[in-house]
Amino acid sequence: MGGQRVVVGLSGGVDSAVAAWRLKQQGHEVVGLFMKNWDDDDDSEYCASNIDFVDAAAVADVIGIELEHVNFAAEYKDRVFAAFLREYAAGRTPNPDVLCNAEIKFKAFLDHALRLGAERIATGHYARVRERSGRFELLKGLDPAKDQSYFLHRLSQAQLARTLFPVGELRKTEVRRLAAEIGLPNAKKKDSTGICFIGERPFREFLQRYLSQAPGPMLDEQGRALGRHVGLSFYTRGQRQGLGIGGVREGGGAHAPWYVAHKDLARNALHVVQGHDHPWLLSRWLEADDLSWIAGQPPAAGRLAAKTRYRQADAGCLAAVEGGQLRLDFDAAQWAVTPGQSAVLYDGEVCLGGGVIARMESPHPRAPRQTAAETEGMH
Repeated sequence: MGGQRVVVGLSGGVDSAVAAWRLKQQGHEVVGLFMKNWDDDDDSEYCASNIDFVDAAAVADVIGIELEHVNFAAEYKDRVFAAFLREYAAGRTPNPDVLCNAEIKFKAFLDHALRLGAERIATGHYARVRERSGRFELLKGLDPAKDQSYFLHRLSQAQLARTLFPVGELRKTEVRRLAAEIGLPNAKKKDSTGICFIGERPFREFLQRYLSQAPGPMLDEQGRALGRHVGLSFYTRGQRQGLGIGGVREGGGAHAPWYVAHKDLARNALHVVQGHDHPWLLSRWLEADDLSWIAGQPPAAGRLAAKTRYRQADAGCLAAVEGGQLRLDFDAAQWAVTPGQSAVLYDGEVCLGGGVIARMESPHPRAPRQTAAETEGMH
């Protein structure tokens, strides 16, 4: 591939910086683009956007590329944040990074780059693209601890055809070593955690600005009230921190930690259980909708592997797609499968796509959508 005009999303982080440098080494004409996706509270201590821009500009300077600053905050609000709040208000836990990639980084950014005359875009994601007889496959990044294909599973053939992931074959340690060798000013900058637009700020405090609070009872598995929750939207299945009920001991022994097991929206009750491996936290199956397939069509029914959350080992399962719905039956029960999160399918190193978890086995006496007969067998 001869030199192409490639627009790189420069975030101010080390991964995108090394991605840009590698492309330049390969002889491409590289332009950096800094995306600003959030501007509601730029003056607050948590908004690192200005620092990130300064870092991105310093990187562009060292590498010797131009940097453009573009504001996608309006698109972000419409396409990502509105959906994010709708999901939380409905009692689900969405994954805004998945939405942000599909709607902003590989849609608004891609469109903008094409208008700038780019042939390709590139990002610092740990993933790879492979072309096979005119079709594009999304592969896991080679560093298993950093692979980000989970967040990219909604990309289409048209998007992958235009996308490069220059650090996808590297390990993170190698990326940092290269950054130090090149003399990049952000070689030691720590990785950003937290949701793209929220950054490092306290999450519940942030959500409370946008969602109404309706406190209600916090119940154990016998239905006894242990305390009050501050509003169901602020909790997620499997959550352990922030419940405020650490002191309840049964039989005076050392108490096991409490976890959120189930949100009863009809009764505005939060069900909590003790112990990480409590049966109410385990699911042998799930159903997902809002499906998206990288190949453009779903895989044939059969044995595959899936992740129900990022940073999780692939779990063996039987997968079948019928009428726009994905059903996964796992070899081993999965922990804290959460409605609103993404279930992503893999065939070895190939990411096939996935969907949004809508329902899962929830061995809970008052779980929604279970018949009386099903519930009978659970007592």
